[in-house]
Parts: sequence; C-alpha cells; structure tokens
Amino acid sequence: MFEDLEPRAARGAPLVALTREDLDGYSVEDLQQRIAGLQAEIERSRAAIEGKSSQRNAADAMFNFRS
Repeated sequence: MFEDLEPRAARGAPLVALTREDLDGYSVEDLQQRIAGLQAEIERSRAAIEGKSSQRNAADAMFNFRS
C-alpha cells in the first residue's frame, strides 16, 4: 500500500542511468553480456513498435481514417 505513495521514476530514467554508467570496471565478458542484453531489449522494443503499428493500421482500416 505504501508503495503507491512513492513517486515513480521518470519514463526513460533507467536508460539515462544506463548511458551514464562507467564501463571501465567491466570485463570484456561483462561488456559482451551487456551488449547481448541491450540487443534483446532493442528487439523487444521493435516488437512493441510492430504490435502498436499493426493495431493502429487495423483501427485505421476499420474506421477509414486514411485516404
């Protein structure tokens, strides 16, 4: 219940924090794992875009919003 009272992080804040992180302490293997994780997140974002675009196109077709 008390969690609802705490402010939420700004949208995109984790990405900003990620870009500011010092990479000097990471090993090559750690950096490769980081890249793999970021690539997976990129693919997840692309899939979300595709899903939203498909929904939008279906709605446009149904209601003939586009000429």
